[in-house]
Amino acid sequence: MTDNKRAADVTKDWQATQDQKSSATHLRLFAALCWIVAIGGEVAGIYLFYRHKFDHGNLPLLIGLLVGIAVFAIAGNLLWKAANRHDPARASDTARFFFQNQLGAIVTLIAFLPLVFLILTDNNMDPQTKKVAGGVGVVLAVIATLIGVSYQPPSVEQYTKDMNACATQIKTGQPTTACSPDVAAQAKEIATDSATVAAATKDAAHPAGQDVVYWIAPENGAKKSETPHVFHLCAGVSPLKGKAVNSGSVTEAYAQNAIRITKQIKMEQKQCGFTVSQ
Repeated sequence: MTDNKRAADVTKDWQATQDQKSSATHLRLFAALCWIVAIGGEVAGIYLFYRHKFDHGNLPLLIGLLVGIAVFAIAGNLLWKAANRHDPARASDTARFFFQNQLGAIVTLIAFLPLVFLILTDNNMDPQTKKVAGGVGVVLAVIATLIGVSYQPPSVEQYTKDMNACATQIKTGQPTTACSPDVAAQAKEIATDSATVAAATKDAAHPAGQDVVYWIAPENGAKKSETPHVFHLCAGVSPLKGKAVNSGSVTEAYAQNAIRITKQIKMEQKQCGFTVSQ
């Protein structure tokens, strides 16, 4: 049996739950529909421009189009940001991280700039209509774009950090200031499994228990998600016989290819020589 060499700072990567992924998918769908409507309003405005509908009036119609574009663009931006909080991108994936978080601002610019450009450059439009519509269009475009910008976007790395801080606070009985709804459930899993392992691994040398578990090492070249395993109380339990085994804390087990603690606690306590829990 071997212990694979691990990096010094090993933590369980935060991953969106199925509920979080489902919520993010629905929010992104609604955001996309809002953006489609906003761009549709822009297309309608451009069409009316080329039909010369705004040459001698129709200011309320033009203002209405601009306001409608802004409303749907902003709604899409807010929905998209909410989706990213449920299922963020990795900051290490620079391109995806940027586009996923700033997509709302990009789409808003697409929905506004061509129409605003036409308003400001149309020589056939009544000057007063041009001035009012152009001013309104610029202001709405700026507001909607700024709302679309993610200034402090969430990331998997930040959620991982928060999750482990939350787990530590739970385990040590501190105020759970790091336990946001996005990370709390998984942090609780780490804390609960750590407590279970500590309670199950008490012996004369370790009356308070331990935070060391054992799990089957990934096969050569396999990703951790391809070979999920439970983790165990010691290397000598029957499920690990003849296997290449890794060992470490509960957090380290989660960081590799382990997914949960064994359900055979009492059996493994006997096999490992620990005090059998009642």
